Amino acid sequence: MVWALLAVLTASAMSMAVRGASLEIDTRLIVLHRFLVGVAILLTLVVLSPKIRSEVRFSDPKGHIIRGVLIGLSTLGGFYALAHIELAAATVLFGLAPIFAVLISLFFGQTIGIRRIMAIIAGFIGALIIVDPRAEWEPGMLAALSSALFFGTALAMSRGLAQRDGTFSTLLSTTIMTTIVAIIASIPVFEWPTGISLWFWLSILILTGLARQFADIQAYKFAEAAVLAPIFYLRLIFIAIGGYILFDETPSLNTWIGAGIVISATLYMTYRERQLEKQGKS
Repeated sequence: MVWALLAVLTASAMSMAVRGASLEIDTRLIVLHRFLVGVAILLTLVVLSPKIRSEVRFSDPKGHIIRGVLIGLSTLGGFYALAHIELAAATVLFGLAPIFAVLISLFFGQTIGIRRIMAIIAGFIGALIIVDPRAEWEPGMLAALSSALFFGTALAMSRGLAQRDGTFSTLLSTTIMTTIVAIIASIPVFEWPTGISLWFWLSILILTGLARQFADIQAYKFAEAAVLAPIFYLRLIFIAIGGYILFDETPSLNTWIGAGIVISATLYMTYRERQLEKQGKS
């Protein structure tokens, strides 16, 4: 739970840093610079620390690659969303990832009961309220949904990766693959960042981003999703406060209503997953 709280705090700071940096450069470049530095830091640790180096292992290379690419695509979509729509709305839509994970698990032979089906439907109703199909369509909304879909897919396909290969190995492979994805995506808009304010936001993003990744992996390594979910949704509160103070942004009524529905649906699903695991059912 302590790791989860750290993940929430650093993720909130990271989201606001993305918004700040996006005022000056393309979000694809933000992803690139954030993960380039991340790779440099992690590889330096590998070189300098025999202990860390001895613990690096990739028992499932294909799983590491797929997870890394999915996280890379999720990050690109997520950063775009944070730059172009309400921070709180983007945060709630990212919360659909566990629901997508359950849906995707159907392709791996898992069955779901009527109660989880109803929770999934409720979650998507909440998302529709936030997106509001009657209003002018915003690409940022689609980016946020795509980000949640890619992240949910990563969750469904890579469960147990951290338990098998360790937190650092999972973090390293994810950072490397996301960097590769970001390099390809940023080629058309590449430029070197300049300006004190931009480097200020990028520095916060890099530090909090690494801390958030590590804390996320650690949290799920030591606790079940049902235990952690309520803590992770504290992020919405921190984001709403930060968005108001830093960017004069007030979440809309639709965002709060949709948030309540999405959060309730996700909390129920994580609770249900925990109950089924205890009963030894699929």
